[in-house]
Amino acid sequence: MKRLIRFSKFFLPAVIMSSIIIVFGLIGYFTKGFNLGVDFQAGINETIQLAFPAGQVTFAGRGNAELTVSENQLTLVFSGAEAQKRTVTLDYKTYPTIADIKAALEKEQGIAVTLADGSDTLPSTSLVPTYQGNSLLSTNPVKLYRAPVNDSERYASIDVVRDALKSLGQVSVQTINPASLQRYLVRVRDDGTDPQFTTTVTQTIRQLIEDKVGKDRVIVVKTDYVGPRYSQTLGRQSVWLVLVTLLVILLYSTIRFKIEYAIGAVLAIMHDALIMVAFIVWTRMEFNTTTIAAILTILGYSINDTIVQFDRVREERKMHPSDAFVDVLNRGLTLTLGRSIITTLTTMLAVLALFLFTTGSIKDFALALLVGMTSGVYSTIFIASAFVLLWENRKSKQKPKAVKETKGKVVAPAKS
Repeated sequence: MKRLIRFSKFFLPAVIMSSIIIVFGLIGYFTKGFNLGVDFQAGINETIQLAFPAGQVTFAGRGNAELTVSENQLTLVFSGAEAQKRTVTLDYKTYPTIADIKAALEKEQGIAVTLADGSDTLPSTSLVPTYQGNSLLSTNPVKLYRAPVNDSERYASIDVVRDALKSLGQVSVQTINPASLQRYLVRVRDDGTDPQFTTTVTQTIRQLIEDKVGKDRVIVVKTDYVGPRYSQTLGRQSVWLVLVTLLVILLYSTIRFKIEYAIGAVLAIMHDALIMVAFIVWTRMEFNTTTIAAILTILGYSINDTIVQFDRVREERKMHPSDAFVDVLNRGLTLTLGRSIITTLTTMLAVLALFLFTTGSIKDFALALLVGMTSGVYSTIFIASAFVLLWENRKSKQKPKAVKETKGKVVAPAKS
């Protein structure tokens, strides 16, 4: 080691700066609160896909006929008292175009298919699956949809959907990859004012987007409703999860090191969690289950870095027992500084790729990790180590006092 870095000189300024940030974050939490996602607040999660009308299917035969479109085939099931129960499967390899599918369906008695203009020559693999379950055919037409077959047909983007739904207020929209499918997850909160929220909002979402992109171009893939009781339970469980994590880390650090090291490690990860809270509150990042996952990931990353550095400090103290503890601490932190920087930077490269090339909750997750990893390295050096140094200094001041009191006592002679 060529140069010893005196980290201890910056402990007090670092603690003051961290305290200011944490207080600032707590003020924001109590005045502004979290920007809660639908996971922690009642509302609707609706997955939609924007596609082109490909045609429609009717059935005027006996019994019942159910049509299912999947990614690889189309299935038609006949049932009922007046019809022979059987299943017809049309594989896309055997029927490569939508026109081939139409011809095969119309061979079945009572089935009629009408295709949209220009759809007959398109590949059957472009048909959008019926995610909402089987479609019961009748004289009322059941619509078929197709996805864009090339880039020139892609007419939607996440910005288009957000612009269409802006009248609903706070709405979260995320792209579901691959983006070429034009599939999006829409989240709308329930403020409790509309008793028919689930029905009203679902219809409104479809209507607003159709007004923007055209009629019959919106498919509802899936709709989930998060109730108030579930969101409250999830919030309580998240708090308990973080508290239990802190307790387990405290127990582990106490067994691995001394109590002062354990408390220092817990203070460091509590510091990181509060820094994350301040960042989330003031950037108005959506607070959801992904955010909880990011916080827990940072706690694990931070404690790992802290344990590595404390291990080095313990080794240095064994090798130099006569040195002042502040010198031992600075030496240990200096020796592990390069390792901490290299490990953090290499991890950040992967996280940075997520931040640059993803959208929605994954992008927020990556951003939270970038902030948390930076805070984790900082807290290990300037928070956890500062507490251990404070503890050791208090111990060293108490020892001379105890020795002095012992010397001043009159020792009675031993009885024979």
